[in-house]
Amino acid sequence: MTLEQLRIFVAVAVREHVTKAAGELNLTQSAVSAAILALETRYDVRLFDRVGRRIALTDSGRMFLGEARAVLARASLAETMLSELAGLKRGAVNIAASQTVGNYWLPPVLARYRKMFPGIDVRLLVGNTSSVATMVQEGISEIGFVEGTISSAQLMIEPVAQDDLVLVVATELAQEAPKFISASYLKALPWVLREVGSGTREILEAVLLRYGVSLKDLDVRLELPSNEAVRSAVLNGAGASVLSRLVVQTGIASGVLRPLEVSLPKRDFYVVKHKDRSVTKASKELCRIIESRC
Repeated sequence: MTLEQLRIFVAVAVREHVTKAAGELNLTQSAVSAAILALETRYDVRLFDRVGRRIALTDSGRMFLGEARAVLARASLAETMLSELAGLKRGAVNIAASQTVGNYWLPPVLARYRKMFPGIDVRLLVGNTSSVATMVQEGISEIGFVEGTISSAQLMIEPVAQDDLVLVVATELAQEAPKFISASYLKALPWVLREVGSGTREILEAVLLRYGVSLKDLDVRLELPSNEAVRSAVLNGAGASVLSRLVVQTGIASGVLRPLEVSLPKRDFYVVKHKDRSVTKASKELCRIIESRC
């Protein structure tokens, strides 16, 4: 059993999807499948059930997940110590980020970081706000970046940037929009939403309350697990959605998406740290770069 096999197992277990895990780990699907098969064959235990095109953890897999995470957390601490001793000439920083942050806001920061510290391996896992909190809490990632609020006695969060949100629809659907958006119009619209646990979804719920509307009142056509999937569905006329301007600015500029006149609050991006774990020099430098941009 190797640490790489454990990292692959945890990534697949968290997502319950081989292809998504392979993409996050920058590995081929066959390499990920082979690593899981090697574990199951070597120890003669089934870790996942194959359900159609998806997979689900078995009872044995769920029991093993906790142990695998503990081993990886311990290995990360050992690697961190070496990184500190090396004065940032080599080592790794493990980061978790929610989707808007990880796919749009954070990459330019990480590119600058890599130029400054080419010997530091940057490892980024992308999920939703809830999963990022779990990864930081369990020590899989040293720090996290999210756009949603977190309530945990073990974690502390600090704002690091702000984001603009936009209620958007495809251009043809926008032609039917009134000048002043009303509760009845919001209820009549078809909607495309992010999944439960998404920071964007939380903001939408708060905005709807101002109109006396809840999610249960909406005509929800689709619930999708990524910004890209939501944007694509909106582009194809499936309905309206609230997304970060970072996600939809190209579509708005080209005219295929239209923002509706709804007052939306700015939201904060936060850095997430564990209260009882020290932050390494590598992570401190990353946070310093972010602060210098604000």
